[in-house]
Amino acid sequence: MQANNTTDSASATKKPKVLIVGGGYGGLKAALGLQRKLKTDADITLISKHDYHYQTTLLHKVAIGTLSSRKARIFYRKILNPRKVRFIKDKITKILPDENKVIGNGGEYAYDYLIIGLGFRPDSFGVKGVDKHTYKLSSLNAALKLMKNIENKFKEYTHTKNAQDLSVIVCGTGFTGIEFTAELATQLDELCLICGIDRSLPKLTCIGRSAHILPVFDEKLAQVAESKLKNLGVDIISGASIEEIKEGVVIARECKSDKKLEIKGNTIIWSAGVKGSDIIENSTLPNKKGRIPVNAQLQCEEYPNIYVVGDSAQAKNKDMIHAPTAQLSAQMGDYVAELFVAKLSGKEFERPFTFNHRGTVCSIGHTDGVGVVFKRPVKGEIAAFMKNTIENKWLFSLGGFEMVFKKGQFRYRTSN
Repeated sequence: MQANNTTDSASATKKPKVLIVGGGYGGLKAALGLQRKLKTDADITLISKHDYHYQTTLLHKVAIGTLSSRKARIFYRKILNPRKVRFIKDKITKILPDENKVIGNGGEYAYDYLIIGLGFRPDSFGVKGVDKHTYKLSSLNAALKLMKNIENKFKEYTHTKNAQDLSVIVCGTGFTGIEFTAELATQLDELCLICGIDRSLPKLTCIGRSAHILPVFDEKLAQVAESKLKNLGVDIISGASIEEIKEGVVIARECKSDKKLEIKGNTIIWSAGVKGSDIIENSTLPNKKGRIPVNAQLQCEEYPNIYVVGDSAQAKNKDMIHAPTAQLSAQMGDYVAELFVAKLSGKEFERPFTFNHRGTVCSIGHTDGVGVVFKRPVKGEIAAFMKNTIENKWLFSLGGFEMVFKKGQFRYRTSN
C-alpha cells in the first residue's frame, strides 16, 4: 500500500513535458510566451534544425544583399532562458504521435504535449523542372545561395558576354515574388555600376497566373504596385500559366489567348506557392500537403495532446481560414502559449483562436510600398514606414528595444 502511494505521489509531481518543434514565428512565440508567463513547473523544449531564427518576410533582402546574413540571424540561445526553455539544435525526421515522441538526427524526444510549427516548403504544383532549374526563397541559406548566383553572373558578364546571365525571371506574383523583384529592380543601378555593365542590358521579368499581381489586394491597389514596378523597368506577365521550366527557359501559356510563351533567363526564381512540411506529410498525422486540420483551439482532434501553429496548421472552421502569413503564425504562437499557461496551471481555457488582421504591406524596395493597414490602403513612403514598423515590432517582441536597434529596419539604413 505504501509503495502504491509513493508511485502515485511521484506520478503527481512529474513535470509535464512540452515539446515545440520548429522555431519559426509560431513556434518561437509559443516558447517565449511560456518562458515569460508560465509560473508552474514544466519541462519545455524547443527543437529547430538551425540555432537561429530569421524573418522569412525579409528573405528577399538577403537574396539581393541589402540585408546581411549576420543581421538576419537571431540566435535562439540569446533570447531563450535555459532555466525555463531548453533549446536543442536538431533536424526532426519523424513524428510518431501514437508513441508520443519525435525522432531527429540526434535522437528521440518524448513528450506529453507537442506543439508543431514546422513551417513551409515550396510547392511546385507538379510543374516539370521546378526542382531542378529554379531557386527558391524558402530559407536563409537558399536566399544566400541566390544572392551569390546573381552576384557571380553579373561580375562574370564582362568575360562571358552571355546576355541571358543578366536576365532574371520570377515565377509568382504574390508577396514573395513581387518583393524580391522590386528589391532587385531598385538595386540594378548600383549592381551595374559596380560590375561595369550597361544599365540597359539587365532584364527582369515577373510572371504569374492571377489576373493582376498581388491578388490579396484589390485591383486598384495592385495596379499602383504594378505601375511602380514598370517604372523600375520590370516586365510583368499576368494571366499566364507556367507549363514547364527548362534550363534557362520558362515555358508558359496565356490563359485567355492560349498563346505559348518562352521567356529566357539564366536565373529563375520559383515563388508560386507553398505547402506544409514533408515531415508531417510522411507521418500518420491527418494532413493535406503537410498541413494538419485543427479545431478552434489549434488542436489536432485525432491526437488531443498535439497543437499546431503557423503554416503547419489548417483551420477547419471557415471563420478561421486565412492565407498563411508571419502575422497569423505569430498570433497562433501567442494563443497556444496562453492556452498552455492555463492548462499547465490546472485552469480552464475555453476561448477559441481568433485572428486579428492588422494589415498587410508589400515593400517595393526599401523606401516604397503598397498595402492595407487597419483596412485602409497605404502606399509610397508611408507604406514603407509601416512595413519597417511591422518588422521592428516583431523584433521588439523577441528582445525589446535592444533587439530593434541591433537588427531593425529603418528608413535610410540597410546593410548595403
